[in-house]
Amino acid sequence: MFGLAEKRRARLRARPFPDEWAAILDDVPISRRLPREDLAELHGHIQVFLAEKRFEGAGGFAIDDAVRLTIAGQACILLLHRASSAFPKLRSIIVYPEEYLAPLEDVDDNGFVTEDVESRSGESWMQGSLVLSWADVLADLDDPFGELNVVLHEFAHQLDAETGEMNGCPPIADPELRADWAREMDSAYAVHGRLVDRSRPTVLDPYAAEDPSEFFAVVTEAFFQQPRRILVSLPRLYGVLCRYYEQDPATWPLEGERPPTDS
Repeated sequence: MFGLAEKRRARLRARPFPDEWAAILDDVPISRRLPREDLAELHGHIQVFLAEKRFEGAGGFAIDDAVRLTIAGQACILLLHRASSAFPKLRSIIVYPEEYLAPLEDVDDNGFVTEDVESRSGESWMQGSLVLSWADVLADLDDPFGELNVVLHEFAHQLDAETGEMNGCPPIADPELRADWAREMDSAYAVHGRLVDRSRPTVLDPYAAEDPSEFFAVVTEAFFQQPRRILVSLPRLYGVLCRYYEQDPATWPLEGERPPTDS
């Protein structure tokens, strides 16, 4: 079965990428910065992603190719250069027109349960679904070097979930990288948490202090959105992210610069 699935994916990756899809993808700033050979690989991952994942509109939202390509184009950047099963636990992407309300349950130290609702821009579930606010996706496109990218954030959670739990440590086959990952992530998470507790300025969004899984998702956003800042401020953390993602986005051109070529 596994061999048949991989053969099917190979056929999908080999398909010509439709011109109308390429035009939509060109409106996604991060894809415009990719080296030429990476863009070709990205096209293949997108073909597989769109064939295997189901998109569902919620709250009256209509799904079209622009929605599917904009989301898939960013999510699949996380798969470049790596052996990947294309987010194997994920089956459906649910898209709301804007922030949506979700139930919130809080249990205090005495076991007292408080129920409420909160507005969210996205969330990722272990059971095979991922939810996004389209308004927030578009806002992130308008600020390509800002701290936030809800698509990268939620799909980083899907990578994290491949071990069967979301704990900030996605599957890493190389034992040396796995050890380095644990050391650098744990250290950076601890330092970040202390700074947040003291209301001190932080390189990463303060939300990264929530738990190790959120730290990984926020770090992934920063790695691709603000790579040069992370390289300068957190070089050891940047290094393990480069090794895990097998990419070095600090070398990508800024908007307006000429992209790298293979010549």
